[in-house]
Amino acid sequence: MKCRHCGKELTHTFIDLGSSPPSNSYLTEQSLKEPEKWYPLKVMVCDNCWLVQTEDFVGSSEMFSDDYAYFSSYSSTWLEHARSYVDDMAARFNLDSDSMVVEIAANDGYLLQYVKQKKIPCYGIEPTHSTALAAIEKGIKIIEEFFSEEKAKELAEQGGQVDLTIANNVLAHVPDINDFVKGFSILLKPMGVATFEFPHLLNLVKQKQFDTIYHEHYSYLSLISVRTIFEANGLNIFDVEEIPTHGGSLRIYAQRADTNHHPISSNVKNLLKSEKQEGMNSVDFYTGFQQQAEKIKFDMLLFLLEARKQGKKIVAYGAAAKGNTMLNYAGVHNDILSYVVDMNPAKQGKYMPGSRVPIVEEERLKHDKPDYVLILPWNLKNEITIQLDYIKEWDGKFVTVVPEMALQ
Repeated sequence: MKCRHCGKELTHTFIDLGSSPPSNSYLTEQSLKEPEKWYPLKVMVCDNCWLVQTEDFVGSSEMFSDDYAYFSSYSSTWLEHARSYVDDMAARFNLDSDSMVVEIAANDGYLLQYVKQKKIPCYGIEPTHSTALAAIEKGIKIIEEFFSEEKAKELAEQGGQVDLTIANNVLAHVPDINDFVKGFSILLKPMGVATFEFPHLLNLVKQKQFDTIYHEHYSYLSLISVRTIFEANGLNIFDVEEIPTHGGSLRIYAQRADTNHHPISSNVKNLLKSEKQEGMNSVDFYTGFQQQAEKIKFDMLLFLLEARKQGKKIVAYGAAAKGNTMLNYAGVHNDILSYVVDMNPAKQGKYMPGSRVPIVEEERLKHDKPDYVLILPWNLKNEITIQLDYIKEWDGKFVTVVPEMALQ
């Protein structure tokens, strides 16, 4: 396999998680009777540009289908993050009724609804019909396509250049990262700004967040690798912030390289220096991650098996993609984990891919009073423990396994 950015042959393995189905390919009663497609889940490191990336096995159209079940609006924490972001960007870049904002991968309109509330013109690009429909129902204009250099040219030729492009948690999801990034340099107005948010690879390694690896995430990103990719595709990074979302993310601010209107913040230099001090431009940084993932897997399995042996009832909360990685890597099925609770009606009544654990509504939790609730989306632990605080009434306990086993 060759690097998706620079084309160099990849020889260094970061982690091999065996194989699993695509993480958001939830099963129906009918599909339970049919075979599932499982694909290898192996991640490589490029020792030239330092892009960490999955091997090519699953096409994006198969993973981001019309019935895509990930809806951003079911997390109150994420909605507050989106609202705060819009307030900050509108103030920082003087966005008003004469501006134009576009979000790439707009999902269900979770963010653009706040742009619309400020009466700032906007539209979204979202390829999955299920989430696009939810955004349209909020009164948001949506283009149901994948974003690309070609699409950006088409929009620009139609007078659709914009003041602000938003790309939250999508940069890692694109198979052709050069084509995707190039589109932003075309779609932006000369003084326009593009922001990108993505989980920081440094945190993934240091906090042992291996379950954030799944087929939908083609790339795992550092500022070192992103700056290289952006500069090759007409964008210049002028600021960066470290933010707490998804276990620790970066928010990158970029501009067209042919204008360089915004001065370069010292934040960029400082974070690049920090990453290099950590060794992220060295193969040594990426070795040993496999063993850390295996320890978490074995610790979780030992706990679950011992609890079941004692007759304890164990359920999970959050039918998240990272949960599917964890369950499939560990080989957990519904003989150990009775079910997963999730607030999203699009997931309720379905089954987790691979493990085939049923997904149910929260009322089931209140009725069954399980001994343990395994929180799969550990990045939302605080939100979930507050929401489900009532399990303490029957001495129920919360369990998390990343970065290590913990009971609460």
